Amino acid sequence: MKYSRLLFVGGGMLASVFAAFSAKKSDKPNIVFILCDDMGYGDLGCYGQKYIETPNIDRMASEGMRFTQAYSGSPVSAPSRACIMTGQHTGHGEVRGNKEYWRDSGEVRYGVNTDYAIVGQHPYDPNRVILPEIMKENGYTTGMFGKWAGGYEGSVSTPDKRGIDEFFGYICQFQAHLYYPNFLNRYSSLLGDTATIRVTLEENIKYPMWGAGYALRPQYSADLIHEAAIDWLDRQSGDKPFFGFFTYTLPHAELVQPEDSLLNYYRERLGETGVFNGSYGGRYNPVTHTHAQFAAMIARLDNYVGEILKKLKEKGLDENTIVIFSSDNGPHEEGGADPGFFGRDGKLKGIKRSCHEGGIRIPFIVRWPGHVPVAVNDHQLAFYDILPTFCDLIGVNHIERYGENRKDYFDGLSFKPTLLGKDKHQKNHEFLYWEFCETDQIAVRQGDWKLFVEKGKCHLYNLVDDIHEDCDLAARYPDRVEDMKRIVFEQHVENPYFKVTMPQ
Repeated sequence: MKYSRLLFVGGGMLASVFAAFSAKKSDKPNIVFILCDDMGYGDLGCYGQKYIETPNIDRMASEGMRFTQAYSGSPVSAPSRACIMTGQHTGHGEVRGNKEYWRDSGEVRYGVNTDYAIVGQHPYDPNRVILPEIMKENGYTTGMFGKWAGGYEGSVSTPDKRGIDEFFGYICQFQAHLYYPNFLNRYSSLLGDTATIRVTLEENIKYPMWGAGYALRPQYSADLIHEAAIDWLDRQSGDKPFFGFFTYTLPHAELVQPEDSLLNYYRERLGETGVFNGSYGGRYNPVTHTHAQFAAMIARLDNYVGEILKKLKEKGLDENTIVIFSSDNGPHEEGGADPGFFGRDGKLKGIKRSCHEGGIRIPFIVRWPGHVPVAVNDHQLAFYDILPTFCDLIGVNHIERYGENRKDYFDGLSFKPTLLGKDKHQKNHEFLYWEFCETDQIAVRQGDWKLFVEKGKCHLYNLVDDIHEDCDLAARYPDRVEDMKRIVFEQHVENPYFKVTMPQ
């Protein structure tokens, strides 16, 4: 079933809604932010990957700016995305972990399957402005396609309540563990939706969502979400600026996709290696050829990026559209994924859920023809810099307009000067900050120094000489440790839902 059929479940064929009108192009830049799921720093050809071909993303990097010291907001999905949305780091923000709300919600039937009645994660603070609301308030059409992870169904923070004109994908990141799910979520103001609803995948629910029969499910969520994104993009004429947030779930586990030439190519190239027996509780089905599956998922994502760039070119929107590509955190080893095989940490220590470099340093590429110079840039940025940068690009003073005179209301700095090749005018962070309750870790980067705190114990590294964080210098530089500990105590605000052990 194609997205065009899914879109109109419960609604009429409102062709007039999607008619394209010729008009003067907007002076404000369009923005398309492509955020993938659990892709490590070394998973792309342009970042040194040897096994997986990513020609479209590599071309994007060759035509724009590739950052080498960009950081996610957190080593896991929900809080990392929250940093993008709020402009706050995880010492200040409301969402600091993957707190779930589906476990005790009851069950509903989908064909031969049982699923949860309410799904989703901890909601964003409804009293705090988030990025789509800012974009919409300043004249942008907003579309989000992929994973939301910013509030459970029916909560105070769902796409329909938070500045999104059109959404299609997963409200819940746990649901996104299945690539052939029972349902996806939709919100479309154009179709008259008054809330985010579920769209049942009728062809999928004929078969079980676990074990024998799962392979017969035909509706692959990643393709459906991408079709929705392209459909939305195709409806943008350029007369009104648009902000597209394409939060694709690839290459997150489970490792599965359609049996096609792309998968067969990597089976032949990498051999029939890797077996995963499945994890019912984690919603990861058994799979063989895990290396080929993972490689093909990244290649499939690369094809999506190529189609987005092609669509912008076809519509004459290429030169006035900023396209950003990044990942929400470091590489995972769930569902049979094997970071070691691909050298996926890019010589960095740690993976997803770790505040070591491998869990938080991510690929980050920006393309804007005629504006962003072709360059490799070592500017240190974090996801909470994205909101102030977007505001700067569209001419909005986010602190004056949304700051409410709170010093810690926004933690990010605009990196617009860097993007436009004006490095001399770029303000730099005094430090970058992370905390993550699920592994009880805190990290501070200050210049070349990295303080890593685990269960209260402090470790100190110099990233220039020790990018892999192997040589703990805490005993040698106690004054440096004390200075960086003070940053932790200054930046951490208690949150009843997400607890960490402060430095000893």
